[in-house]
Amino acid sequence: MGINQRVSLRKFIDDIRRWVQEGRSDEWIASALGTSPSSVQSFRSRNAIYRRDHGSALYAPKDYTAYEGVLETERPGVWFDPTVREDPGWQERWEHTGEVDVHLTPTRIVLVRRGKGR
Repeated sequence: MGINQRVSLRKFIDDIRRWVQEGRSDEWIASALGTSPSSVQSFRSRNAIYRRDHGSALYAPKDYTAYEGVLETERPGVWFDPTVREDPGWQERWEHTGEVDVHLTPTRIVLVRRGKGR
């Protein structure tokens, strides 16, 4: 098969995930599979295979806690069980937080403190 021809990438999905995690470029992956970089990028997008920014606060945080919450449907907001206030981690990190930035990923909603509140 010639280079840059249309190739079904579905059978290579595990390889592509691994290569993306290893930091391989779309050009490198395309060369390995005999297709175009744009085909690889399109395939990654359709299959939620995203590159991770290893310097990002959202990538594998060393110190985080997950809390179950409910998204408000009428207006923007998130509600947590009031007993979350009893958690020492919540008290230390979130109790006096005034504003947060909301980051959406394909699998998570991440709240990042913007500053101290009252």
